[in-house]
Amino acid sequence: MLGAMTELGDFLRMQRELADLSLRQLAELADVSNAYLSQVERGLYNPSGQVLKNLADALHLSAETLYQRAGLLDDDPATPGVEEAIRVDDRLTAEQKETLIRVYRGFVASP
Repeated sequence: MLGAMTELGDFLRMQRELADLSLRQLAELADVSNAYLSQVERGLYNPSGQVLKNLADALHLSAETLYQRAGLLDDDPATPGVEEAIRVDDRLTAEQKETLIRVYRGFVASP
């Protein structure tokens, strides 16, 4: 269980940094204390479902993503992949979708 908490904490820290948020800013957005969020990121606490939802909302992620990372949901093979998510996003133009998929494939291709 500690490994799953550490993985969740690492994932949250990475998402926070990608969102260019300080620990204090994310804690405020998610309505948790700085100290608690710090302990979650370090894998010392396993947050409740409500805290995970608040963090997901603050980071613009689906709650299911964080629930899976926390081990609260089984991995679902029916979950859409990255390419499918890009394809169905109505906010992107066809050209943007093609470019994102090409970049994604470049990152995940084996050398």
